[in-house]
Amino acid sequence: PQNGGFTFNLLNFYTLYFCPFFSSLPAKLINGGIAGLIGVTCVFPIDLAKTRLQNQQNGSRLYTSMSDCLIKTIRSEGYFGMYRGAAVNLTLVTPEKAIKLAANDFFRHHLSKDGKLTLVKEMLAGCGAGTCQVIVTTPMEMLKIQLQDAGRIAAQRKLMPETVAAGTVETKSPTAMQLTRELLREKGIAGLYKGLGATLLRDVPFSIIYFPLFANLNNLGKRGVEGPAPFYVSFISGCLAGSTAAVAVNPVDVIKTRLQSLTRGSTEDTYSGVTDCIRKILRNEGPSAFLKGAYCRALVIAPLFGIAQVVYFLGVGEFLLSFLPKKDN
Repeated sequence: PQNGGFTFNLLNFYTLYFCPFFSSLPAKLINGGIAGLIGVTCVFPIDLAKTRLQNQQNGSRLYTSMSDCLIKTIRSEGYFGMYRGAAVNLTLVTPEKAIKLAANDFFRHHLSKDGKLTLVKEMLAGCGAGTCQVIVTTPMEMLKIQLQDAGRIAAQRKLMPETVAAGTVETKSPTAMQLTRELLREKGIAGLYKGLGATLLRDVPFSIIYFPLFANLNNLGKRGVEGPAPFYVSFISGCLAGSTAAVAVNPVDVIKTRLQSLTRGSTEDTYSGVTDCIRKILRNEGPSAFLKGAYCRALVIAPLFGIAQVVYFLGVGEFLLSFLPKKDN
């Protein structure tokens, strides 16, 4: 009887908490995927510029600004050079965005069961969403950064040979699959999760800031107490909340980018961890180095999350699934 009671309670808990979530999961996956694919395609060149600007250190500065980086990239690598690493991002952004948005909805729903969803509860929901997403975000960023930064290293060899170690042989840039196999062979699964701590330090605060700020900005544009906000309000709210959160956590993004970069010039620092990275950046480059790429990051995140929220709130996934034949009970 006790075991039967336990089974009933477990089933009741699953039905109450998880069934509503999993029943809407396909739509959330579609919404996250569509939003991610559109957003990444639009802003990826700016993201590439952000990575290269964050990675260059004093003494090996190849680019002076975002526009300078993009112009030099097109000249040396062609138009498609701006999309180095895009395949990895486009492949993994679907589960990443789906996990992030769906997890936030899940936590917000269950934290509001006992009453009003306070700001603290909204921040807790964002914290949960940010923690869940790093499962996909860390390996995606790890591979993307190597591919994005390969062009910078190649350009350094040609234009700044003094930054290249003596005897270094120029090799062809590896593909995402080659990088994955190499990391798994040398370091196991931990190789793909290098920089996990820094990724958590970036994504958790980002979500804590972003989701409550978006929800409150979006509520200001609602039609009536219960009515949904127009799509343009969701877009603007997503852009404002995204850019604010992006700039706020940019110092940690710089640290994460530096830690996850595997290839460096001979004059560039290497880092053993988050604390070592912070100490060396402060000593050699000054506090302003933590704001490298902040402008680019805001330009990337703003439309990315604006588009995501519009797709999510318009219910594109739900609309597409409505065309599937329904099962007869």
